[in-house]
Amino acid sequence: MAAMTRLFRSSSSSSALCFIQRSLSTAAATEFKSQSGPPRIDPKDRNVQWVFLGCPGVGKGTYASRLSALLGVPHIATGDLVREELSSSGSMSKQLADIVNQGKLVSDEIIINLLSKRLEVGEEKGESGFILDGFPRTVRQAEILNDVTDIDLVVNLKLPENVLLEKCLGRRICSQCGKNFNVASINVKGENGNRDISMAPLLPPSQCVSKLITRSDDTETIVKERLRIYNEKSQPVEDFYRAQGKLLEFDLPGGIPESWPKLLEALNLDENEDKLSATA
Repeated sequence: MAAMTRLFRSSSSSSALCFIQRSLSTAAATEFKSQSGPPRIDPKDRNVQWVFLGCPGVGKGTYASRLSALLGVPHIATGDLVREELSSSGSMSKQLADIVNQGKLVSDEIIINLLSKRLEVGEEKGESGFILDGFPRTVRQAEILNDVTDIDLVVNLKLPENVLLEKCLGRRICSQCGKNFNVASINVKGENGNRDISMAPLLPPSQCVSKLITRSDDTETIVKERLRIYNEKSQPVEDFYRAQGKLLEFDLPGGIPESWPKLLEALNLDENEDKLSATA
């Protein structure tokens, strides 16, 4: 980890990302490719190296953070890293504000610099394994990541675009406690063979109601532009991991109560009373 972080610090944006080095064994890789789902996880070996893909607003952070807590690995969300930098007086904050407010993707160089800082903090804490959320977003980023570490699994969360738009426009943040909520009540009838999707709002407690704010980039114009750019840039990333046999496509059936158990099932995981263990 220390060697990787040093390389990360000393490299340019075109250099390889220096993440936690842990290669998949030949047996594990063979097992993964032979199954319709991911390999079973030994409860004693929770150092998974996963990537979560999906359009803005699909819920990558929600499900990645839940799995992070249950598996005991860090959830590293590049969106959070960007927002932290925006709220700071760091050297990149103004440049980032201009990019985000226009709905554009943050450059590889900036993302790699932010990840480098985050990895240094994780190294000091003795972290092992990770769930990446929001990275990679381009084939170039995926190739950089592929050069320095083995990704075990890539989970691609999917929702129809009209649902994603409603979700993004309903997002709210408590300015005091920092927690995320969603005031949208979504009921979309499926068309052309597509399923109906219903999602209840995630409402704040009474003490947060008067303190809710909307993210500056959660306007209809900016959200639509973010979705357009994401779809343009990320389809090749999906194809990149699909060709490696590592992509798990997951259509969210609804909100958290409906989707969480189905996601655990798709990941070959079982949520027990005291711990998350691999299914027998």
